[in-house]
Amino acid sequence: MFEGLEAFGRSLAAYATFDAVFTMLWSSLLGVVIGALPGLTATMGVALMTTLTFKMKASEAILVLICTYVGAIYGGSRSAILLNIPGTPASAASCLDGHALAKQGLAGRAMGIATSGSILGTWIGMLALALFTPVLGNVALDFGSYEFFWLAVFGIVISGNLTGGDPLKGWIIGFLGLFVAGIGQEPVHAYIRFTFGFADLSGGISLIPALVGAFGFAEVLAVLGSPKQKAIINAFDSVIPRLKDVFQYWRTIVRSGAIGTFIGIVPGVGEDVAAWSSYAAAKRFSKERDKFGKGSIEGLMAAETGDNACVPGAVIPVLTLAIPGSAPAAVLLAAMLIHGVRAGPMIMIESPQFVYDVVAMMLLASIGILIYGLVLTKALVKVLLVPREIVMPIVFVLCLVGSFAIASRMFDVWVMLSFGVIGYVLRQLDFPMAPLVLGIVLGDLLDKNLVRGLVLAEGDVTAFFTRPICIVLWLLVAAILLSRVPGIESRIRSLAARWART
Repeated sequence: MFEGLEAFGRSLAAYATFDAVFTMLWSSLLGVVIGALPGLTATMGVALMTTLTFKMKASEAILVLICTYVGAIYGGSRSAILLNIPGTPASAASCLDGHALAKQGLAGRAMGIATSGSILGTWIGMLALALFTPVLGNVALDFGSYEFFWLAVFGIVISGNLTGGDPLKGWIIGFLGLFVAGIGQEPVHAYIRFTFGFADLSGGISLIPALVGAFGFAEVLAVLGSPKQKAIINAFDSVIPRLKDVFQYWRTIVRSGAIGTFIGIVPGVGEDVAAWSSYAAAKRFSKERDKFGKGSIEGLMAAETGDNACVPGAVIPVLTLAIPGSAPAAVLLAAMLIHGVRAGPMIMIESPQFVYDVVAMMLLASIGILIYGLVLTKALVKVLLVPREIVMPIVFVLCLVGSFAIASRMFDVWVMLSFGVIGYVLRQLDFPMAPLVLGIVLGDLLDKNLVRGLVLAEGDVTAFFTRPICIVLWLLVAAILLSRVPGIESRIRSLAARWART
């Protein structure tokens, strides 16, 4: 324990510099602005910033991306409260009570609640990151090719299962991501696959251009084709968080923080599920259930605490297993690989100090959103008045420049444009895009460990089903799939409804 505190102290000292604080301030501000603008998601923000950090040192680049990530998840509450449109999917649950409070003339108080909930949620998740990453890292040392194969399958299955009412659509997109990851050279024997005679495809499709297209260019097309909304910005009460709200709902804060952190650890779920789960739990245990959806302070606090606690939680499997807990965390993992940071089971042996560096970065990011949540509230709200006809072309140019800057290849620009069109069409058909990220990121892990496992077992597939950890993982996968069989699913829903009424 004391070794961990000492390591955390060294990390804090390393980042208590003018350069680090300045980097935190501008990247947190950029993240908040990205989150506040409807259509500019945290995933898109982290992906775009990844393309702009190639020349930075690894520690500085990761700090920029984490501050952007945390800031964007927090910033989404601004448009949720003022526009009734979630700036990011993670803020969808905040619309229910945040906008209701704004219509009652309590927009300032709602934003203060969002600020306090976001900071406390980040701190709860940050504590879990510091405590559980070394433990999970030691457990992950027992993982072999067979376990990593099933972990990748589990991530794909659960990401589809928790993306709306139709899991089939989520699974389709997840397996589309697996197909994209399979293009190019096979990871063990270097056989060329799915190139269809195009030499540029022999090296595979780069993750960042694909994500910039699917989450950046696609959002530009979607936002420009959607109706405009008017913000409630005429008058504000105080935006300073009230200690009374924090102490009154401390149980809700702790519960939501724990739920958000746990959901973040589960591969492929994400902040939106954390927010809705925290909101549902708060409503179930609340003494004021009738206020939920009509301007409940407790409901808004729960949603904001849950989704922000999910951010450090989603980084835990990134560091220990090299598997992302959410879509933005998937981009963060890709950025770590680009900058030479080797995440995975060996991290606590090869670079344990980096884990505490990430904890220190999370603390700096939380300070950033505190500053902007209190000092620049009215200025940030003015961002919502910027015409989207100005914002979206700027985003499109950043998508073009960022995609080309990765390897100075026009092919990457065409990849970005292609995935942008594909992403836009899939959105219009109500397909979720988050499983695509997981599919692309986990595809290499699944492919590589499947081949390695078969080579080690000399073609015997029983090894994938008989090892203790493998048994747990494939049983979980089977349970998730069976839970979506129509008869079984309806039975589960009826039992859940009966439990909720008790």
